[in-house]
Amino acid sequence: MQLVRSTDGVDVALHDLGGDGPPLLLTHATGLCGRVWRPVAQRLADEFHCWAPDLRGHGEAVTPAGLDFHWRGFADDVLSVVGHLRSHVAEVDDRPLLAAGHSKGGASLLLVEQRRPGTFDRLYCFEPVVFPGDVLAPDETGSSGAGPSNHLAEGALRRRASFASADAAYANYASKPPLDVLHWDALRAYVEGGFREEADGSVTLRCRPADESQMFRMGPQNDAWAHLGDVAVPVTVAAGTLDAPGPAAFAARVAEALPRGELVVFDHLGHFGPLEDPDAIAESILAALGS
Repeated sequence: MQLVRSTDGVDVALHDLGGDGPPLLLTHATGLCGRVWRPVAQRLADEFHCWAPDLRGHGEAVTPAGLDFHWRGFADDVLSVVGHLRSHVAEVDDRPLLAAGHSKGGASLLLVEQRRPGTFDRLYCFEPVVFPGDVLAPDETGSSGAGPSNHLAEGALRRRASFASADAAYANYASKPPLDVLHWDALRAYVEGGFREEADGSVTLRCRPADESQMFRMGPQNDAWAHLGDVAVPVTVAAGTLDAPGPAAFAARVAEALPRGELVVFDHLGHFGPLEDPDAIAESILAALGS
């Protein structure tokens, strides 16, 4: 793991997930961590060298207290990682990179390409959190209960923050929704990367519930939708059908608004798609981003 300096005093944690081939950047969803991409990266190891950051507030990232978690900060983190890879990894040069992102991670990639066109060559975004302007309530932060992210923000505040052990955390999540749908190795990777082990053997969430809640509240304020027309690179927008409404409900509109967008639908997946069926998602990423 390497620490990469970003903005706002944040140090992003960058994980080398291995593989041979061109670099592929993998960005995680809210509340998760970079390591959850491990099963997908293993299936792409013959085609790509995969890198996955823990963005601010997540995993092993070093995050100062008091951040507002506006999503432009996640774009800052991704840009910092891109700069680090170009400066410190021999196989990465100044050519545009390939990247795949899940949920907030996908939105972050789009925000980066809007801010700095040409950062990426092609993108793969599974249910990126990009809300069309006409679906947001007047209170776009959701604090009134009307915004689309409010139930997630409230749910995050109720999240259990500690367990007696990593095995206890794994068993708890594997036994009930929403994480019981995850592939076993993705769930194991989440527990390994998303929790800090204490001296007594107990584990504590690295993504603090209050921070995760704030991230969900800030999600609808990202302006990616208004600038989708500025994304000139090919973007595959993937979505499941099992968890609509939510980002899946807007995926077709996002793909249509992108100048070179393409929609791919998985009828057997929900919003955790990349963590549910790494075989299918790895195959889909290879089809979209492979040479």
